[in-house]
Amino acid sequence: MLVKADQAGAVRGARFPGRYIQGAGTIARLGEEARGFGEKAIVLLDNGVFDLLKADIEASFANGPDIEIVRHGGECSEWAIANLAEAARIAGASVIVGAGGGKALDTAKAAARDAALPVIVFPTIAASDAPCSALAVVYNEDGTVAYDTFLPSNPDLVLVDTALIAKAPARFLAAGIGDALATWYEAESCRRSGAFNCMKMPGVPLAYEVARFCRDTVFEFGALALGECDAREAGPALERVVEANILLSGIGFESGGVATAHAVHHGLCELDDVHHHLHGEKVAIGVLAGLKLHGLEEDYERVRQFCLTVRLPTKLGDIGITEATPEKLAIVAKRACRSGEIIHNEPIKVTENMVVEALKALV
Repeated sequence: MLVKADQAGAVRGARFPGRYIQGAGTIARLGEEARGFGEKAIVLLDNGVFDLLKADIEASFANGPDIEIVRHGGECSEWAIANLAEAARIAGASVIVGAGGGKALDTAKAAARDAALPVIVFPTIAASDAPCSALAVVYNEDGTVAYDTFLPSNPDLVLVDTALIAKAPARFLAAGIGDALATWYEAESCRRSGAFNCMKMPGVPLAYEVARFCRDTVFEFGALALGECDAREAGPALERVVEANILLSGIGFESGGVATAHAVHHGLCELDDVHHHLHGEKVAIGVLAGLKLHGLEEDYERVRQFCLTVRLPTKLGDIGITEATPEKLAIVAKRACRSGEIIHNEPIKVTENMVVEALKALV
């Protein structure tokens, strides 16, 4: 259902995490922040950083509260969510902490919902805007996507340690820039069409201004931030881009709405060719395809040049589609344009053929 974007009296809304704290060395605050929620914390720690961070997390809880650390197995599956929720109940936990990448964070968020507990999110990469969101992507045990689950609230606290993020490969930060890049273009489409955001209502004006600020921030600081990440330094540009990738993009997409860029991402994920590429890398291709859909050649060229400066793909071959056959493009377009898909939030009618033609321009 759409409403007029400027309709007087329309019910509008926005959503935010309870608190957001960012800075170098904030891992040392984790125990102190958890203590504000009670006397026992259960921490789901991503397997990929378990050995790296376990001792530092234990040290941050030296003055309480009591802590139990659980190793995340790798998937955000129904089994993993149920297992963590049950472990939290058995432990008598007063708060769940998710630490690591997106799947560990989503598992913690969903388990907190099921256990009726607050949740602290501690991302160790800035590769997407997932940490702030009231959304978890649930996977099957074989790694395929099962469904998205929408949560009743955003995380109670998002605690971001930029010194840790600066030590991660710069490719993750670049992918986060790709995800953040989509925020304004999709929110602007929703603003123009009057499409609903993730709260099933149009966004308040602030939502679209946050999305605009997100775009402007990555344009200004993106390349500099990647240079700082290469040097493993949490410099001023990296601080600004991490904020854009996680907080501004998170607020912008949930409160402003989503459209073509992520619909094309969903379509691309139908192809085995792209499975080794990151979410934000595929979203960047979706942004470019969306600009082609609208015939915005000047904006397209500006974004294409920007992507080149921040190590994001600009062609289908860059994300593994070296043979962009008509059959493959048709698969992407069909998934992107299926009934009820977010591509229909655009202020123009979008067809499968239009998507195919836009993708052809990226070969």
